[in-house]
Amino acid sequence: MFSFYCFKDEKNQLLITNTWLKLEWNDVNLRWNESDYGGIKDLRIPPYKIWKPDVLMYNSADEGFDGTYQTKVVVSSDGTCLYIPPGIFKSTCKIDITWFPFDDQRCKMKFGSWTYSGWQLDLQLQSEDGGDLSDFIKNGEWDLIGCPGKRNAIYYKCCPEPYVDVTFEIVIRRRTLYYFCNLILPCVLIASMAVLGFTLPPDCGEKLSLGVTVLLSLTVFLDMVTGSMPTTSESVPLIGTYFNCIMFMVASSVVSTVLILNFHHRSADTHEMSPMVKSVFLQWLPWVLRINRPGEKITRKSIMMTNKMKELGMKVRPDYPLEERSSKSLLANVLDIDDDFRAHTLPHTHTTNNTAFIRVPHGGHSVDDSHLVHTCMSSCTRELNLILKEIRMITDKMRKKDEDDEVRSDWKFAAMVVDRLCLIVFTLFTVTATVAVLLSAPHIIVP
Repeated sequence: MFSFYCFKDEKNQLLITNTWLKLEWNDVNLRWNESDYGGIKDLRIPPYKIWKPDVLMYNSADEGFDGTYQTKVVVSSDGTCLYIPPGIFKSTCKIDITWFPFDDQRCKMKFGSWTYSGWQLDLQLQSEDGGDLSDFIKNGEWDLIGCPGKRNAIYYKCCPEPYVDVTFEIVIRRRTLYYFCNLILPCVLIASMAVLGFTLPPDCGEKLSLGVTVLLSLTVFLDMVTGSMPTTSESVPLIGTYFNCIMFMVASSVVSTVLILNFHHRSADTHEMSPMVKSVFLQWLPWVLRINRPGEKITRKSIMMTNKMKELGMKVRPDYPLEERSSKSLLANVLDIDDDFRAHTLPHTHTTNNTAFIRVPHGGHSVDDSHLVHTCMSSCTRELNLILKEIRMITDKMRKKDEDDEVRSDWKFAAMVVDRLCLIVFTLFTVTATVAVLLSAPHIIVP
């Protein structure tokens, strides 16, 4: 093998090489005395006019099978024949995509005689180093590691004589800079965008659309990778495994985002938070993740104390919002007013036939004055009762609103806790998957 240039067609599992074969043999019938023929040392003779070995590539995938160009044979006066036909060979090559794009491929080119056995035509390697790579032309995608050659003598069951072949094993390594910059790095950046989506507030309206967009982007990248690889089920490429892991992470983030939005928009009218959910999402997870509500610090001691109070049937919440405290104070004031009003009016009045009378001490006002006072007090009582009824309705609505706001606030806080948990879990997953893929590769970057 004299000169070499390779191009790999992975989709069809072919190795296309531009190779010069160097065949040399001695033919006793082509010897002459130089002095008898005017000092002629060598001749150029067409190959079809003399005998030449029928050496072909066994694993050829070319339509014409033999891809060599029939050049002339250089015949010397001592009978030495030198035949160097150039050719573009298409050979079959089984692709191992396990470590794609950090892979090495070994492709074989098997040359031997088609009709002569080893007893008639003995092929020998000119050099133990294999092919001559001095004129190798570099390829933009592959780097040639070596091209060792080996002579093989194979005995078949049909024949007692050996059949000799020379097999060259072409070892090439993929140059990964292109794939690293155009596939792996964008995939890592897209995955980081999916992770950063957990930092967006649920009210922004773009939380779910960001996750779906990232998932579609990864699908496009995965389609680009699978389009350049052979269709095989023998192994899964390393980058395909990485893309599947990242896609699983992004799909899980979309599901988590749906759960977070569901928690965020829940209210007391539609959902009730169970004690176990409260314990997990409002106490223990915030304590583990170091998340505190404004003005409230969650510690293990406070969690245990709150649970103990709940067991005893007590409710201690010193951290009510200002509106809630004001509404409870307003209700207490209304009840105090009602009690004071009844305490001052009812002991001094009695009713007979739905008519109220007021007792007047002797020596006091006249009967007309008493009747006037009675009428005035009856009117005031009705007005005050109506006022108290309206105030009770207002306080009940305010209390109901405060309770609903408290439940809604608990669901929003639970959504924030799940958001923070997903941010930490998916960040660790992305970093771990990326590091694991890069460390498991045989080599990372081959420029």
